[in-house]
Amino acid sequence: MPKTKFQDFIYTLIMAFVMVYAMICYNIAMHTGGLQNFAFVEAFKEVIYMWPIAILLEFFLIGKIAHKVTFKALDPKKQPTILIQYVISIVIVSFMCPIMSLVATILINQQSLNTFIASWFQAMVISFPMALCFQLFYAGPLVRFLFKLIFKNKQSENA
Repeated sequence: MPKTKFQDFIYTLIMAFVMVYAMICYNIAMHTGGLQNFAFVEAFKEVIYMWPIAILLEFFLIGKIAHKVTFKALDPKKQPTILIQYVISIVIVSFMCPIMSLVATILINQQSLNTFIASWFQAMVISFPMALCFQLFYAGPLVRFLFKLIFKNKQSENA
């Protein structure tokens, strides 16, 4: 896991991209009645502006909140590392999903004021189970694996 601010930033870049891209593909599928090949290309149009938003939110705000909440509830010296990672992931998704759903409702869905709250709530409710499961079972393990590959020599030097 990240040991320095630079490593934390690289980890955030990778994780934010994987999650944002997957969630955009998922939401396109939800709006079109199922996943189709065009969604994988179409998603890149939204990734261009949703990815930087996710990076800024996670790196400067939500990541810090998630660590505070997690370490207030769990002692890292007494708990397995994987449990700490899961709890951090759960807290991050719990904050990021409503915020990113709000951003998507504003920027992408462009709902009228009459339907805004309902559209935001619907986007959040539809996205949350997917975001949580995708984070815990796919994105988290994949990004941790990639991170270990990237910083393999740095990790072993610090050990």
